[in-house]
Amino acid sequence: MTQPTIGLIGLGTMGAMLALNIAEKGFPIAVFNRTTATTQKFHAEADDLAPRITPCDSLPALVAAIAKPRAIILMVPAGAAVDEQIAALRPLLDADDLIIDAGNANFHDTNRRAAEAAASGTRFLGIGVSGGEEGARHGPSIMGGGEAADWARVEPVLSAISAKYEGQPCATYMGQAGAGHFVKTVHNGIEYADMQMIAEAYGVMRDGLMMNASDCGITFDQWNAGPLQSYLIEISAKVSLAEDPKTGAAMLDVILDRAGQKGTGRWTAIEAQHLSAPIPVIEAAVAARNMSAQLDTRKEGEAIFGAAPQHIAPGAITREDLESALIAGKILCYTQGFALLAAAKPAFGWDLPLPAVAHVWREGCIIRSSMLNDMSIALAEDPARNLMFAPFFTELLKSSHGSLRKVVSLAMASGLPVPALAAALSYFDIMRTGRSTANMIQAQRDFFGAHGFERFDAPGAHHGPWGNH
Repeated sequence: MTQPTIGLIGLGTMGAMLALNIAEKGFPIAVFNRTTATTQKFHAEADDLAPRITPCDSLPALVAAIAKPRAIILMVPAGAAVDEQIAALRPLLDADDLIIDAGNANFHDTNRRAAEAAASGTRFLGIGVSGGEEGARHGPSIMGGGEAADWARVEPVLSAISAKYEGQPCATYMGQAGAGHFVKTVHNGIEYADMQMIAEAYGVMRDGLMMNASDCGITFDQWNAGPLQSYLIEISAKVSLAEDPKTGAAMLDVILDRAGQKGTGRWTAIEAQHLSAPIPVIEAAVAARNMSAQLDTRKEGEAIFGAAPQHIAPGAITREDLESALIAGKILCYTQGFALLAAAKPAFGWDLPLPAVAHVWREGCIIRSSMLNDMSIALAEDPARNLMFAPFFTELLKSSHGSLRKVVSLAMASGLPVPALAAALSYFDIMRTGRSTANMIQAQRDFFGAHGFERFDAPGAHHGPWGNH
């Protein structure tokens, strides 16, 4: 067997699947896990790919197994574990050996690690990998960050293992340092919002239209044949139609309504505030997921105030209305996500290639959808333009925002929570309002803090006739 030129540390679910993907694409790989039994089991179960995999029982053995210059992928939990692994690995490596953090890292950590590597004369990449277990095994979306020369060195491997959209690899270099992990963070924030809006549509069907899980599944399946075609709509149909093997009930009806999270959506919301980039749909989705965890408090609230009347009059909202509302919500959510990516340029110096981001997300990742191809075209035409002002999406919004308003208003009147869809509607209304109410805020700020304000009829800063209050 040809000596491996790449290694991988961490054989959890994602690491194991990525290693198999690399081996399957013809690249010999050396692997290591801190639990030796895990390494041995992984190799034993690799079947016909085992000859391309070199199992190692220690870090020195891993380093010795890889041909120079080495490239080693870290698939360990984000945070301190990555720093500990880098610290243990660095003394064993040559200066031109490359460490690649492919975990779900906070991009600020990646910025720091890249700076530390540059200061010490060593090599480091941080890459975002999306697609879950299936994507890691058969083709993820890959977002690269670090020095362009280091990316170019491993790009053949990363492009080979990535998902393909019409033959094009979904693996792209995004910029220096933590750029790749920043793009992945925003991806995950959009993912939170997309999932939340779908869940809200499901809630309107279940509690407002009194549809059972199977009917919801059939509806999602129908929507997946239209503009909403996407991985998340596809799996929403599948989970809605699934039956619990234990009880025979709909699987959805036996799942506790308390959503988990790894924190990446929260990172997106936090960073948006730092960058003054409004992403209300994503923020609403993060808040909703946090509130879902407060199950006991929610039950206490229902006991005190009673459950809201949830039934919606027959015919008041149709499935077509819900489909159109989701189309509008999706456009507005992605608009906010791409605007957040653009806001990184003045803050971090990254001129993120927005059309390429949309390209990379077209396959392999969790938020892949047919709409992303149209987004990539719109962003290529004018990357600086707000996505909702691109002609293709303008026409879609003109035909769908009325349904979004209808769904949100009737849902809220019926006591059905739709925080993400409502946030999308509010964003739409604010962004098409030429004369907002912020003049009142400016007057208030000047009244209590003498902050000053601008006038329509004269340039410069002005103060009101508030006197001594």
